[in-house]
Amino acid sequence: MSAPPELPEVVARAFDVSRKAGYASFCRNETGRLLATLAATRDGTMAEFGTGCGVGTAWLRSGVRGDARIVTAELDAKLADAAAEIFEDDPQVEVLSADWSTLLDKGPFSLLFLDSGEPTEVSVDSVADLVEEGGIVVLDDFTPCELWPPLSYGRVDSLREQWLTDERFTSVEVMVAPDASALIATKR
Repeated sequence: MSAPPELPEVVARAFDVSRKAGYASFCRNETGRLLATLAATRDGTMAEFGTGCGVGTAWLRSGVRGDARIVTAELDAKLADAAAEIFEDDPQVEVLSADWSTLLDKGPFSLLFLDSGEPTEVSVDSVADLVEEGGIVVLDDFTPCELWPPLSYGRVDSLREQWLTDERFTSVEVMVAPDASALIATKR
């Protein structure tokens, strides 16, 4: 699958690298446009946990203005190397082949992008101190839910519930497509 022509150039490059690496799990375009929009409002350092082949990072980069920076960590060395290829000549993006915990000393971040993945790793408590006051956390890969408490696969979605009710953040679930939503949380 090649990238649609209307994508920012850096995102199209990321799709090409992802395809060559055989990696099919990446940030949806709808979420990517949200990331680019939010990145355009940020200064300082932004971060991503779970780079994959760099499609989400590319969307963030497409929105960056000024001298804001992005640091991203990917545990799989092959994927991190593929993502690093996209940004090899870009001093504003640093791709690390490492666990996300290596970013703990690089914050606080003005924007933090997380895959909704493992609840213990992306819980409010595990990342709240990594975000500056007024900073934004984006979690993707949710299925929209109109119920409360939110359900996923017939069970209470405790991760989503936790982010939507934590008093340290003002949060909202936003549908990015009929079958996908993201959480946006701003640190108070």
